[in-house]
Amino acid sequence: MVKIGFNVLAWTADVSEKVLPIADRLKKIGYDGVECFVGSPDEAAYRRFGDHAHAIGLETTAVTVVDKDTNPVDSSKTVRAKALDRIKWAIDRTYDTHAKVLCGPLHSAHANFSRNAPQEEEYQRSAEVLHSAGDYAAQADITLALEALNRFECYLCNTMDQLLHLISLAAHPRVKAMYDTHHSNLEEKKIAGALETIAPVLHHVHISENDRGTPGDGHVLWDETYSTLAKIKYHGWLTIEAFSRNDPDFANAINVWREYSEPWDIAGNGFAFIKKMCQVHGLKTSS
Repeated sequence: MVKIGFNVLAWTADVSEKVLPIADRLKKIGYDGVECFVGSPDEAAYRRFGDHAHAIGLETTAVTVVDKDTNPVDSSKTVRAKALDRIKWAIDRTYDTHAKVLCGPLHSAHANFSRNAPQEEEYQRSAEVLHSAGDYAAQADITLALEALNRFECYLCNTMDQLLHLISLAAHPRVKAMYDTHHSNLEEKKIAGALETIAPVLHHVHISENDRGTPGDGHVLWDETYSTLAKIKYHGWLTIEAFSRNDPDFANAINVWREYSEPWDIAGNGFAFIKKMCQVHGLKTSS
């Protein structure tokens, strides 16, 4: 059985009172869960958000990133120690929201490039940090779902082959993988092959169109995606991640310069699209 979620990054990267009515409306549409970005400094806000979601019958998941000052692949032990501290802080905030999944490109700094191809020692450094983070996550019953990004946002893990290599090195039951349809649309040769490669450690899926708008409106190979998810017997979240200019600081940070679709159109039409594709390809939903 799969669950359907929606990431509030379509409106804001902030976790505050303004996301509570968003969660209410997502619940009315039929979503099983709501995903937030872990980055806001107001620690109490995460508990308020999680308590509210729980009270209205929504589950939660979380996503975060690390930066150049908290980079797990950095050659400096000091920076890598800061990376582990940053991930632990994100795990704590994830716990505050009552979530069991923290996803994202935790393996390396977002949009930070060495101008070299990824080096094996970088995978080793990242794996060491992630193994320790896995120990910490286990205490909170949280699983880390690592995300491969496209080549314009990351150099360490662009493909499922690279991601599987890193997860194998981390060698921790709480360090798993996430698959994002937007990034795979750019980087993978074959969608089915990529999903089959990562299947043994796949824990979370982001449903995201090629232009970051409404799923089903672009050219992502959706039939191949859903049929393969059914083939590998995926049982986890299908969470829509879409972006807008609603939060200018966040939009500027991820190079979103235009509107793709109105967020509530994405939420409504995206939910219907996921339900339809799951029905067509034999994926049972809880919604």
